[in-house]
Amino acid sequence: MDPRRTLVVANETIGGEALHEAVRRSASDPGSEVLVIAPALNSRIRHWTSDEDDARARAELRLDQCMARLRDAGVPALGYIADADPMQAIADALPLFAADEILIATHEEGRSNWLERDLVGRACQAFGLPVLHVVVQESREPATLVLNAA
Repeated sequence: MDPRRTLVVANETIGGEALHEAVRRSASDPGSEVLVIAPALNSRIRHWTSDEDDARARAELRLDQCMARLRDAGVPALGYIADADPMQAIADALPLFAADEILIATHEEGRSNWLERDLVGRACQAFGLPVLHVVVQESREPATLVLNAA
């Protein structure tokens, strides 16, 4: 079996234990590769004024912490700050990283902007890859992992 190549898309949920557990499972085969992209989300006003420095700095801090945790767990991963639009961020990453699957981490329903905009469903349709959806909850409840077929 060929090693798996997993594209991870996460923002505020990037530090969640549920996400890290899902990434460790995806990368458990020798030779597996992981690319973590962290969209630099910004407020509308800051976006309109082209003030992206704060959004990029916050995303970079979260990404650095994620990469350190993955490295400590023995998961070989690369990461970078991506476009604020998660669909565009995925589209930009795929030509550079031929993923076998996309792992999208969100907050729970009612709190997730990405779920409200059907990011998971749109990614399934647009990219033709299996999409794993991890719900990172703030409480200590078990995480939810859903596989959406392309």
